[in-house]
Amino acid sequence: MEITIIVFVIGYFLIAMEHVVKLDKAATALFTGVLLWVLLVFNQAELSETIVHLKEHFEEISEILFFLLGAMTIVELIDSHDGFKVIHKVIKTTDKRALLWILTILTFFLSAVLDNLTTTIVMIALLKKFMDTKNDLWYFAGFIVIAANAGGAWSPIGDVTTIMLWNGGQVSTHSIITEVFWPSVACLLAPLVLVSFFLKGKVQSVVLEHKTNHDQIGDGESMFVLILGVLSLLFVPVFKTMTHLPPFMGMLFSLSILWLATEIIHRKKPLEIKHHYSVANTIRRIDTPSILFFMGILLAVAAMQTNGVLGAVGKSLDNSFDSYYVTNILLGLLSSIVDNVPLVAGAMGMYSMERFPQDHEFWNFMAYCAGTGGSALIIGSAAGVAAMGILKIDFIWYLKRITWLALLGYFAGIVVFILMK
Repeated sequence: MEITIIVFVIGYFLIAMEHVVKLDKAATALFTGVLLWVLLVFNQAELSETIVHLKEHFEEISEILFFLLGAMTIVELIDSHDGFKVIHKVIKTTDKRALLWILTILTFFLSAVLDNLTTTIVMIALLKKFMDTKNDLWYFAGFIVIAANAGGAWSPIGDVTTIMLWNGGQVSTHSIITEVFWPSVACLLAPLVLVSFFLKGKVQSVVLEHKTNHDQIGDGESMFVLILGVLSLLFVPVFKTMTHLPPFMGMLFSLSILWLATEIIHRKKPLEIKHHYSVANTIRRIDTPSILFFMGILLAVAAMQTNGVLGAVGKSLDNSFDSYYVTNILLGLLSSIVDNVPLVAGAMGMYSMERFPQDHEFWNFMAYCAGTGGSALIIGSAAGVAAMGILKIDFIWYLKRITWLALLGYFAGIVVFILMK
């Protein structure tokens, strides 16, 4: 077990210090994830048991990756049809303070009806239409991560962990919304209000490209693809509720609808233009290294869960502290280092419904902490990992500029949650 912990820590360190060691974080994450499973094979007495665990985890990982691939393709398809330029024309402000408020509040509520991962992908694509300087992009993206995680925490379909608690019967829809909404609002508003006092100036607006002969698409077609794309994304949680199939199936179904619609739109156009707007051409622009980075991180965390490290940490927290408030606060902070899904899964196994019945404040507080604590580090949440991969955000930069703001919001929400009791 000790060697796997050492490899895990070294892997995370190399990812964090990517700009120093000059190694692509996707390569490091993938190498670390696979190596940890190789070590498990040599350390486990039963090879067949390890293979079974790997297949179980890889099934979950594959679902996340296909969900991510579908969402990124839909967003890229909207963008290729100039859909986000429609929104850019509506939101005309270039004032940094006003733009930050508009985009983060939009992210907060969109995350609740979609999920924090999909919302982050959509909002970063939109963000790139407003600015193109690295520091502005990274800073605004940091707040989008905070807003997406805060928005996902109070909705039963806004985050993987809230979906787990909702499906497991630990929380009801009414309970999680009423108990976690205001703490989540505080989690976003505390850092947002603070930076509003010193955030000044205007963003350097992106110059919209002129259409070329290959970009023969009307404003009506752009609007249609934007509306259908957004509705397709919003349909994913509805599809899950109606069919009880995994979310990635809903995402792939939504992608197929948008794909068919765009094929019909361009079916009578010249072959060159039809190819330019096709999914086959669009999918080439998907950031594949980001998906492989995601895979490596999830494989590494799954290995740590399989060898019992995460379970041991959870039991240690439970034995060390009498207050479940303290346990959940630390669980949330730990989720910024290790994925919150196995941590919440472990907690659901450790704490029975007899001890904490449905809608007990323990479960609602866990939903808040596990959902928002990951914002403290860029690799601490699905939203953060997506933002890091798409915009190549530096781990240390995020640690210096965003972490303290995320922690401010995290603890502000905790205070609000306790005061509401």
